[in-house]
Amino acid sequence: MEAILNFLQSSGFYQFSQNGNWKSLVMIGVACVLLYLGIVKKFEPLLLVTIAFGMLLTNLPGAGMFHEILFAGGHIHWDLFGGAPITAQFLAEMKASGVADAVLSAVTAGESITPGLVDVLYLGIKLGIYPCLIFMGVGAMTDFGPLIANPKSLLLGAAAQLGIFMTFVGCRLSGLFTAAQAGSIGIIGGADGPTAIFVTSRLAPELLGPIAVAAYSYMALVPVIQPPIMRLLTTEKERKIVMKPLREVSKKEKIIFPIVVTIFVALLVPSAAPLIVCLMLGNLFRECGVVDRLSKTVQNELINIVTIFLGVSVGATATGATFLSGRTLVIMAMGVVAFGFGTAGGVLLAKFMNLFLKEKINPLIGSAGVSAVPMAARVSQVEGQKANPGNFLLMHAMGPNVAGVIGSAIAAGVLMSLFG
Repeated sequence: MEAILNFLQSSGFYQFSQNGNWKSLVMIGVACVLLYLGIVKKFEPLLLVTIAFGMLLTNLPGAGMFHEILFAGGHIHWDLFGGAPITAQFLAEMKASGVADAVLSAVTAGESITPGLVDVLYLGIKLGIYPCLIFMGVGAMTDFGPLIANPKSLLLGAAAQLGIFMTFVGCRLSGLFTAAQAGSIGIIGGADGPTAIFVTSRLAPELLGPIAVAAYSYMALVPVIQPPIMRLLTTEKERKIVMKPLREVSKKEKIIFPIVVTIFVALLVPSAAPLIVCLMLGNLFRECGVVDRLSKTVQNELINIVTIFLGVSVGATATGATFLSGRTLVIMAMGVVAFGFGTAGGVLLAKFMNLFLKEKINPLIGSAGVSAVPMAARVSQVEGQKANPGNFLLMHAMGPNVAGVIGSAIAAGVLMSLFG
């Protein structure tokens, strides 16, 4: 009977009844909702499905897949990875540094941790490996031709980063977040999941779960969030503006571009170098024409494998003990604000530029300055055709769209330089 009782008490069903584990049950429900959105509604499924499944497995009591204590305080505790016992002094230091009581109460002094699968995978995020490899794949799949053909679109991509800095200011004024945390929340406005993860893992790792979920959820909702703002800020006449076809960009220009951008941005904002270097290296693989095998690998096998590891690892940080809090709700709300200001910034700058340009820009392409590639550009195309069925804005919108990728990486580098 004692053996049967021990078995029953070790089961996850029994542990759900223990104090605090109801939060894990709630998070399993949240994970199932996200799986529904990813699978049935097809909202950013490649990442939403993996993040949701990571969230599911980390909230299963007793599974031992992910141990927050190994990364407590935002640092990797390599000694605990090696099997060193947890000391009372260590727990006291973590408590003094602000680590949540729920994380500390899950372990006891003298206990040794056996790292789980997700603990090992999560190292790729903590060490900044996965976001950079994702950027390499994005670069290999991106055509910078529209940006090169119309350099003015670089300004629209820069203007769309307004959401990052307005959200940062709002978070700081709220008094709820430190400067580093506010910067991590603000980067949601860049509509760039890997960048948000890269910045947060360095500035505010304790907020990685809610920020990653917010960033990818709102990226998936770009077709819902952006159109009302675009219509509110433009007139029907402006939405009907037809833009001339872009000039053809030479192969030489496409090869030189990633090299020049790498040198310039790495010297201007060294903190952004890891992201920009990988983005431009992937693009150089695509454009140079002599490394087709590498280009295809980066575009397919590499980015697919890393996407799985990244999504599961990020989802695993969304444990009930840390995710279910008032701050999470604030982060989700500020994410909407960030997207709104980012969209508005690009549209309003396009309207301003039209005051001085002979060949007018359709302001709708300014909304594509957020770096949700190519979804934001498609939204500009759809809204343009609603106003004028003969209007084709997709390639014009791709200019600000890819400029937004570069802009969000530079903004990330600025924030890490200031608060890292």
